[in-house]
Amino acid sequence: MGDDGKRQNVQHYGHIPVLVDEVMAGLHCRQGGIYVDCTLGQGRLAAKLLESCSPTGMVIGIDRDEAALAMTRERLKSFTTRLKIIHGNFKDIKEHVKTVGVPYVDGIVFDLGVSSVQLNDPARGFSFMAEGPLDMRMDRSAETTAAQLLECLSEAELANMIFQYGEERYARRIARAIVRARVLGPLRTTEDLVSAVRSAVPGSYRHGRIHFATRTFQALRIAVNGELDILAPALRDAVEVLSPGGRLCIISFHSLEDRIAKHTIRELSQGPEPMLLTITKRPLTALESEVAANPRSRSAKLRIAERLPQWRTA
Repeated sequence: MGDDGKRQNVQHYGHIPVLVDEVMAGLHCRQGGIYVDCTLGQGRLAAKLLESCSPTGMVIGIDRDEAALAMTRERLKSFTTRLKIIHGNFKDIKEHVKTVGVPYVDGIVFDLGVSSVQLNDPARGFSFMAEGPLDMRMDRSAETTAAQLLECLSEAELANMIFQYGEERYARRIARAIVRARVLGPLRTTEDLVSAVRSAVPGSYRHGRIHFATRTFQALRIAVNGELDILAPALRDAVEVLSPGGRLCIISFHSLEDRIAKHTIRELSQGPEPMLLTITKRPLTALESEVAANPRSRSAKLRIAERLPQWRTA
């Protein structure tokens, strides 16, 4: 679900999942199988899974965004008996699978990041391309918004967040500019934050290939939603609910996510009793034809692993 920081107009299309053919091939979908889409969104990938596991298979769809789930319930209402939609966080995947009443599943997909639908709605505050409130919550029932986080963090904490989560070279200067700006009043809108970043970075950086606010917005979104903190534990828990031979697919859109996916798979694939078999030694990426049709697929990386039959939790 990643976002593209390149300078382009906000597009008002539905979210288009990436690497769908590669995911479907990687999962080895079969009739009667049970699959989990940990980032259900608008349900386009889930629809493919439902077709592949028909007529008796099941898809469990998890998402934090209730607005997206409402659209998906309507779009996929013909699959009601085989699609179990859960408003929740994939960090609780073990509990969600248990709630549905199945002990193990045959495949799990994580499509990480933010969706096009979230980006394209100014009211959600994810995008620097349109003015809106600094919200950035994937789950709007969560307590802390981006504006609140910017207000309460110290300059050092802001700099660390922007550097660690955004890999932003001008993190200290941007943090200083945010603190300076909030003396005059809280930063409440996306334009408030864009202006603060603009004032902190050199002219050459403001006119680069990547929008100068991309990394700061990414960092703030990750912090608001705890995206990196929950990823490794969620992947480990996902492995515990995979049946022997079941496949785990992880699509990431930036190096921080991919690094966690890579290291977690590697960790679980080693030792005297490995849990996983690594299927993709190097991540799969989109073909040129997909990138041409869907530019956001350019940064996507897919890693696949298979649950080994000899390992099982008590």
